[in-house]
Amino acid sequence: MPKTILFGGSGFFGPVILKKDESIISVGRTKPPQELKNKHIDLKDLNDLSILDKLDFDKVIFLIGSSNHHEINLKSTMGVDFNVYPMVKILSYLKERKIKKFICFTTILLYDKNKMTLPVDEMQAIDPYINDYVFSKYLSEEIIKLYKNFVPSIIIRLSNIYGYTKLKRPDLVPTIMQDIFLKKKVTIWSDIPKRDFIFTEDAADAVLELLNTEYTGVLNLGTGQMNSIKNITKIIEKLSGKKIISENKNVSGPLEFITDISKIKKITGWSPKYSLEEGITKTFNIMKDY
Repeated sequence: MPKTILFGGSGFFGPVILKKDESIISVGRTKPPQELKNKHIDLKDLNDLSILDKLDFDKVIFLIGSSNHHEINLKSTMGVDFNVYPMVKILSYLKERKIKKFICFTTILLYDKNKMTLPVDEMQAIDPYINDYVFSKYLSEEIIKLYKNFVPSIIIRLSNIYGYTKLKRPDLVPTIMQDIFLKKKVTIWSDIPKRDFIFTEDAADAVLELLNTEYTGVLNLGTGQMNSIKNITKIIEKLSGKKIISENKNVSGPLEFITDISKIKKITGWSPKYSLEEGITKTFNIMKDY
């Protein structure tokens, strides 16, 4: 029976998907967390994918890349090295495998903040030239278009994702959580922006539902709800008993963003289960035990 393989099972999001479906095979240089029961195939280098030649699979979840936009925007070639070249390598291999589904991830930061109308659906204008990080994600989408006649693909434009992790992450919620447990004074740049925050477990459920659809193309993934960073800090303050201080700095991106998720809901019937408070509370309770 053909199986699904997942590249990037040792990262932030991959382990959550693997935990929800133990039949998914992990592929990569690093094994997933040891508590997971999924089979793992050690892949030393994307330049040589021959180890997959005899493996029976027909669906791929691809999570190799970097979402560390702060670092990518400081290093001129990092976005291409981490987000574009791996996409070319895997798709050129899959072109000959005749698979049923390839799912990968870019970003809602592609949408043009000067032209957007809330909530933002998949048809709205994009601006891929904002910075090196966003441009690398745009190039990834263009590579997928190049192979669209050979590899049926879904591009997930992911909103602000959060959840528990042992990794050092650039994302807001995991960063605050780690600071809460490690630092006496916890600060953030600004608590003014409002964003669409999705819990990793909800996002994983959506991805698993998409594996069994006939859809190809771009899809937004968020909650369809907007919450302020101030609201997030209040929830974490209540859980931890620590004060989180806003430095009131200017931040990039739109001050308000909400994702239109009507398309993915129509295709899959999926909808998020966790409220913001429920997701953050679960994140806090798990990370405090790390």
